[in-house]
Amino acid sequence: MQGEDVWELQNRLKQLGLFKGTCDGIYGKKTAAAVRSFQKARKQPVTGKVVEATWEALGEGCEPVSTPPAEPPEYVSILIDLEKLTLTIMEGNHPFKQFPVAIGKPSTPSPIGEWKITSKEYDKGGAFGARWMGLNVPWGDYGIHGTNRPWSIGSTASAGCIRMFNEDVVQVFEWATVGTRVKIKAPLTWLAGSCNRTLKDGVCGPDVVYAQLLLKETGFNPYYCDGWYGALTELAVQTYQLHTGLTVTGKVDEETRHHLEEKAGIFETQNQH
Repeated sequence: MQGEDVWELQNRLKQLGLFKGTCDGIYGKKTAAAVRSFQKARKQPVTGKVVEATWEALGEGCEPVSTPPAEPPEYVSILIDLEKLTLTIMEGNHPFKQFPVAIGKPSTPSPIGEWKITSKEYDKGGAFGARWMGLNVPWGDYGIHGTNRPWSIGSTASAGCIRMFNEDVVQVFEWATVGTRVKIKAPLTWLAGSCNRTLKDGVCGPDVVYAQLLLKETGFNPYYCDGWYGALTELAVQTYQLHTGLTVTGKVDEETRHHLEEKAGIFETQNQH
């Protein structure tokens, strides 16, 4: 047996001082022995198998102490900062309340960009915890949700979704609606190198978000950084090309992308690191 669940299990057992091996996502003898040690300490049936009761016990003590929820503003937006591992409820341009989150691993990154909540579900359970809020990311199934692995909050641990403590996601769920805007941000350099194709009308992906953010950074706002290369993005590219003396194609080819990156100072920022 192997996979993401095993990797997370190994990380939690390592936090508890029960697993001394490498977190490789493979359920081997050392992992099984650590599970049996945990089950014995928690007076559970010592089987070496991880069932729902085992996951629940592994998460005990990780949830924050409950505090009365603040009175929510009438209209909110959500700002997720991948670098700071936080989700902030925004009232206009002012932060209202902030929560810690877990985000995607480097191999399965969370989707940087500007999104909307498109669905809300109660009690999905398991790895999705108490609530689910789906996002309109065009290249995958991403959302904001609770978790049965609360020890992962504050780390890069998910397959790309935004994880929250269950009590926290219940609060956010009550304040957000279908249509609530969600901005997921990170340093622009996090997306550098993601674009290896010519971008044109009709394509989508994180490389399109990168191009849209570059355009916004250089003062040629495509309006919405949503990963879709549509008419507004094409117009912003054409305007940029016209103002900078590039051939006006409306497409982001290698020449246009490099020009945008230089204008936005991407190479300078990378060299500083």
